[in-house]
Amino acid sequence: MIQKTAVSHLSLGRLKNAALLGIAITGLGLTSSVQAQDVEVPGNIKWTIPFGVGGGTDVWARFFSPWLSKSLPGEPTIMIDNVPGGGSINGANLFAVRAKSDGSDWLGTSASTQYPAMLNDPRVRYDYSDWTPILATPTGGVVYAQPSLGETADKALDALLQQPVKLAAQNPTGLELPVLIALDMLGADVQAVFGMRSRGEGRLAFERGEADIDFQTTSAYLSNVEPLVDAGKAVPLFSLGALNDEGKIVRDPAFPELPTFNEVYQARHGEAPSGNAYEAFRKFFASGYSLQKLIMVPKDTPQALIDTYRQTARDFVGTEAFKEAAAAQLGPYTPVIGDAAQRHLDDAMSIDDATRDWLADWLESEHGAKI
Repeated sequence: MIQKTAVSHLSLGRLKNAALLGIAITGLGLTSSVQAQDVEVPGNIKWTIPFGVGGGTDVWARFFSPWLSKSLPGEPTIMIDNVPGGGSINGANLFAVRAKSDGSDWLGTSASTQYPAMLNDPRVRYDYSDWTPILATPTGGVVYAQPSLGETADKALDALLQQPVKLAAQNPTGLELPVLIALDMLGADVQAVFGMRSRGEGRLAFERGEADIDFQTTSAYLSNVEPLVDAGKAVPLFSLGALNDEGKIVRDPAFPELPTFNEVYQARHGEAPSGNAYEAFRKFFASGYSLQKLIMVPKDTPQALIDTYRQTARDFVGTEAFKEAAAAQLGPYTPVIGDAAQRHLDDAMSIDDATRDWLADWLESEHGAKI
């Protein structure tokens, strides 16, 4: 039975505006179609979701499952297998060991699966180079501040450079990581208070006045923070942005009026961000936001099946019916499919020694975290 879970809805007007702006990282370029009669899709597909029922990745998978099942040749049965534990590490480890390469085993990953692999977490027994992406879905993020710091973004940013500010966070190596790096690069003295059980708890701490700044991903920002902005209780500072097809960070289509972190940095420092800190920001932003959730299969799955899965996704993602249904689930973001997902994933997951050394030193000196 598919569990129905409430999901925040984007306003139709905002969605239409974002759709007009578009997001260049579509991965929907023309490719040679795969003839259904030439490929035998397994009749039963087990889709491992390394999270519990009702969580964000589970809801995401249950949204995509019927679209994939009805669109694939033979309309296979897609069975979602929830394997929670270790923040997704347990299920991903099991998939790495047990998954068959005949197209009947899929894995759903999220930022909390990508990040431990990038940070060489000793619990990780999986390697992304052993998997091939079929589809990825992006999200965005916005950093905002208390109006007591300044009634405009510029004034609030000025204040960030003159006094310590508190951020209620979960942990330094989770979704907060690129945000913490960005704020540090801007020169903010962030006093992160870790231990929040969710980003929602961080927002509530902000609303109670216990935190000076906060950030939320797109859906949570639109549903829970925009009303605060409208009421004069929060000041948006910048968005993290979105990746275009060339891998460059551009304005987020959900927040086209907000400058990106890159724009804010350049305006304040007179040059584009660069160096090891920026490389760390860029890679964790890409893997945690622009490729936040992924459908993966074992790398040695027959190429014809991989092509069939990817082409099927391209076909239904381009329909008006899917776009309408996806508005509440995905926001104004187009899924990234096939080679585009592979290209950006390969770049995000590869961290050179200099960047890794900088990150290890920074995490320990600034936040007492060791990797």
